[in-house]
Amino acid sequence: MDTKKILFTGVGGQGTLLASRLLGQAAMAAGMDVRVSEVHGMAQRGGVVESTVMLGGLKSPIISQGEADILVSFEPLETIRALNRCSKESVIVTNTTAIVPITVKLGQAEYPDVDYWLDFMRSNYRRVCALDADGLANEAGTKKAVNVVLLGVLMGLGELPVSSDMLKETIKRQVKPKFVDANLKAFELGLSRANC
Repeated sequence: MDTKKILFTGVGGQGTLLASRLLGQAAMAAGMDVRVSEVHGMAQRGGVVESTVMLGGLKSPIISQGEADILVSFEPLETIRALNRCSKESVIVTNTTAIVPITVKLGQAEYPDVDYWLDFMRSNYRRVCALDADGLANEAGTKKAVNVVLLGVLMGLGELPVSSDMLKETIKRQVKPKFVDANLKAFELGLSRANC
């Protein structure tokens, strides 16, 4: 099996860590050698949260500059911040819904032009899939399922040696029972939007 270095990034409270755990557990259930690492940052204060999933026997959980095979980002500004970890061969999956930082709200900084950066990414990276994951999560019945929407998109791209069925089984086992149906719907909605 080929190795894959997958970087998840987002803002505290978006489910970044759960997404990496779900993927890691699905990969383990499929018999793969997996490493999952988490950097919580200022999660409780809306700060950056990163996690990595390394598939195929990679020992280090660190993704350095230009090393990410796949970037899954829960927020556009965090996508932009993580671009230095990508190469021109990277696949990028990004939510387009902004979470405006306090510095922007206070007028101390400007939020980047998301459309400009999406055009830049599409011109400089192998594959970019950008979508309103928040809208799809709401459609599924819970705004907290942005992470599972993005996992659905990722699975639909066919870039990973893990089956969608294996990930769905992992969701059923790991998500609280009352949220399973909404998360499965979120996953399917993401899966259906992977034609980007």
